Amino acid sequence: MMKTILLFGTIGTQEILLILLVVLLFFGGRKIPELMRGLGKGVRNFKEGMNNAEKEIKSNIDDIDNSAERK
Repeated sequence: MMKTILLFGTIGTQEILLILLVVLLFFGGRKIPELMRGLGKGVRNFKEGMNNAEKEIKSNIDDIDNSAERK
């Protein structure tokens, strides 16, 4: 993993500005808020899914523990 970091280096301010400029050229100023809104919704849905999965796993573990105590 360290070799890949050394191979590509770090992303600096100039590279970030270049990426933002390219995104602005591709999508235009009007589409960027829509893209960010969609990205935010996607991240929110992912977090909710992770929380639901965690709750379901904990619930199953509790069920297993309860059934083991009954025996």
